Amino acid sequence: MKRYDWLKEIRRLDPERDFLRIFRITVTLEFPWDMTRALELALYRTYAVPSIGRLLAETGEFSRRPQKRYDDTALLLDTVVEHGFDSETGRTAIRRINQMHRSYDISNDDMRYVLCTFVVIPGRWVDAYGWRKLSEHERHAITVYYRTLGKHMGIQGIPGSYAEFERCLDDYEAEHFGWDEGGRRVSDATLDLMASWYPRPLAPLVRGAGRALLDDSLLRAFRYEQPSPAARALVRGALRARARAVRLLPPRRTPHYTRQNPEIKGYPGGYVVADLGTFPAGRRGAVCPVPHGNGSGATE
Repeated sequence: MKRYDWLKEIRRLDPERDFLRIFRITVTLEFPWDMTRALELALYRTYAVPSIGRLLAETGEFSRRPQKRYDDTALLLDTVVEHGFDSETGRTAIRRINQMHRSYDISNDDMRYVLCTFVVIPGRWVDAYGWRKLSEHERHAITVYYRTLGKHMGIQGIPGSYAEFERCLDDYEAEHFGWDEGGRRVSDATLDLMASWYPRPLAPLVRGAGRALLDDSLLRAFRYEQPSPAARALVRGALRARARAVRLLPPRRTPHYTRQNPEIKGYPGGYVVADLGTFPAGRRGAVCPVPHGNGSGATE
């Protein structure tokens, strides 16, 4: 295989009909490392919306067991990518996601915004730091993939195109980003978690590198000090240097899923998809709370 052969295959596919195939190629073969970082940043951005950051802080998951919270979120999303929407395993993952969300009072607007981050932030990350930019076929397929996931989650008013997802995200952040003590605690806990993946002496550098990647709107919302221009240039320059090096590598032949990432540390002996995530008291094994067969658009 040559370096751009996967892209050639993507362009031969129909992004409406073959969106899952295109999405898998993009996520597991072309940009597995970048997509992991991009989804981390996507979820991190949501903490700057006070209603989201405050709720996440109130659950206590980030203070008590941040690694499990990270692992479970990543693995549930990864399960749908690997097994698809129609498989029993994929349906189990979506059911778990829905069960957790329905346990809290989360507005449709906040749910839709989170979905927007999954579409837009990976595109922006790859365009800035990937070994090549995303093709329009890939943007289209990513849009269809997350529209499908959003429908399975019962989210209303899902944007219809990549450009509409971008507008929805930018408008929501402009209106809702702001300070909240809970959001700041969740932000700090997330940076601490990421620093814990490296040798202890490197922890301050990892936290500093993380803040150097944040845009001004996030820095203001969390009331972090502005990183120095030199720190920003160093971190972003290192990512672009990595992209140039990756461009010289042969194409990946074997898919790399999130479950294979070294950052997933909580399940060395394996895991059961139905047991991932949180369970409100007395609810383990409870019936799925999402309506079925009622025309709501929500499924398991």
